[in-house]
Amino acid sequence: MNYMDLLKFAAPETIIVITALVVLVADLTALRELELKFRLIIGGMISSVGCLAAIGWMLALPQQANLLEGMLVLDPVVQFVKIALLVLTIFTVLISIERDFTRHVGEYYALVLLASLGMMFLISSEDILMIFVSLELTSLSLYILTAFNKRNAKSAEAALKYFLFGGMSAAFTLFGLSLLYGLAGATNLGQIASALKGKGLDPVLVIAIVMTVIGFGFKVAAVPFHLWAPDAYEGAPTPSAALIASGSKLASFFIFAKVMMIGFYGVEGSGAWRAYSPGWVPVIAVIAAASMVLGNLAAIVQSSVRRLLAYSAIAHAGYVLLAVLSHDKQNLPSLIYYVVTYGLTTIGAFGVVAVVQERAGGDRLSDFAGLSRKSPLVAFCMMIFMLSLAGIPPLAGFFGKFYVFTSAIGTGAKNLGLLWLVILAIGMSAVSLFYYLQVLKQIYIAEPESTDAPAAPPSVVTQAALALLALAIVVLGCAPNLLIAKLVSAINLAGL
Repeated sequence: MNYMDLLKFAAPETIIVITALVVLVADLTALRELELKFRLIIGGMISSVGCLAAIGWMLALPQQANLLEGMLVLDPVVQFVKIALLVLTIFTVLISIERDFTRHVGEYYALVLLASLGMMFLISSEDILMIFVSLELTSLSLYILTAFNKRNAKSAEAALKYFLFGGMSAAFTLFGLSLLYGLAGATNLGQIASALKGKGLDPVLVIAIVMTVIGFGFKVAAVPFHLWAPDAYEGAPTPSAALIASGSKLASFFIFAKVMMIGFYGVEGSGAWRAYSPGWVPVIAVIAAASMVLGNLAAIVQSSVRRLLAYSAIAHAGYVLLAVLSHDKQNLPSLIYYVVTYGLTTIGAFGVVAVVQERAGGDRLSDFAGLSRKSPLVAFCMMIFMLSLAGIPPLAGFFGKFYVFTSAIGTGAKNLGLLWLVILAIGMSAVSLFYYLQVLKQIYIAEPESTDAPAAPPSVVTQAALALLALAIVVLGCAPNLLIAKLVSAINLAGL
C-alpha cells in the first residue's frame, strides 16, 4: 500500500486537518481586523463546511477496509459513528458562535476540529498503539479547550484537574495495554483475543483488565474515576464542556466497548446475581452500579446546572455500561443509539445554559427562573432536553434506556442474572426525574429574581441550533427505527 491509498482511505480525517489549518490561517490573517462576532461567525462557517465535506465524502464513497493490521479500520459501523461525531462537532461549533470567552477564535475552532480528528482516529482503530495515540491527541486538545477562558479562574482550575486526572488515566491505560501486548505478542485486538483464547485468567491478565478498565473509566467519567468531571463541566467554556460531554463520550464508549468485546473476548466472566465468575464483566457491573447511584444522588443537591449535568453524565455513564456488559457485538446498536442521542441532548442543554449565563451571569438554578417568559422557544427546547435525559417517552432518551436495559437482560436465563442491575438502573432513573424537574420548575413556575429590562433574545443561529436538536430528540424518539435500522444494517454489512 502506498501513501496515496492511505490518504484516500483517511480522506475525512484529511479534510478535517485541512479545515483546521484554513480556519487558523484565515483568522490570523484576513479576519484579524474584523469585530469578534464576525470572526466567530466566519470561523464557525468554515469549520462547519469542513465537517459537512467530511460527512459528504463518507456518504458518497462508503468504504470497507482493514489497513495495516487494524491501524485504520473502515466499515459501515465505523463510518456511521464518525458521521454522528461530526454532527455533534457541527452543533458544538454552532453554539460557540455567540460566545465571547476568547479572542483567539482561530485557535479555538482549530482545537475543536483537532479534538474531533483524534476521536475519528480513535473510532477507526483496532490496534492498541493507535488507540492510545488517538486518545492522547483527543485529550490534549480537550485539556486546552477546558482552559480556554482566561478570564475565569475556574477554567484554569478545571483544566489542571482534568489534565492531572487525564495523565493518570493515560498511565493506567498504557500500563494495561502494554501488559496485554506482553501476553499476546500483538497489538491488534483480534490477534490479542486469538492469542489469549483458552489461557484462562492468569494474574497478569487480571491486572491488564483492571488497568484498562481504570484507564477508560477516567475517560467516560465512571465512578470512582469521575472526580474531574464536575469541575471540568463547570469551569470549562460552555461549548468546550458540551464537546467533552457529547463527542468525547461517544468516541470513548465506542472504543471501550471494542476493546472489551474484541480484545478481552473469552474472559468476560459473569456479573449475574448469585452466579458470579471472575472476568471483566463483574468489574464493569460494579462500576456501573456505583456510577448510577452516586451520579443521581449527588445531582439532587446541586445548585449549579452545569454541575447537575456533570453528575447526570456520571449516572448516564452507568447506564451506557449496561450495553458494554452484554459483551455481544449485536448489541452495539443499543450502545450507539444511546450515546448519540445523549450527545445531541447534552449539547442542547449546554446551549441553553450558555444563553442563560449570558443573560444572568451564572448557571444557578435560580438564574433559570422565568426563562419561559423571556425566551419561550429556548425554554421549550430545555424542557425537551431535560425530559429526554430523564427517559420520558416518547423522547429519544426513553428508547435509549429501553434498548440498553433490554440488551443487558438478554433473552436467555444466563443473562437474566443482570436483572438486578437493570432494576437498579430503573430505580435511579426515577430518582433522576426529581432533579430534572427542578430545572423545569425554575423555568416555568418560579418568578425571576431580577426585574431589570429584558435582555436581547438569543441569535437566530443559536435558536435554530437548539430547535434542530430538540426536533431530532423528538423525531428519534417517535421513530427510533430511523437510527436503529441503519445501525443494524451497518452491523450486518460489517459482518460483526
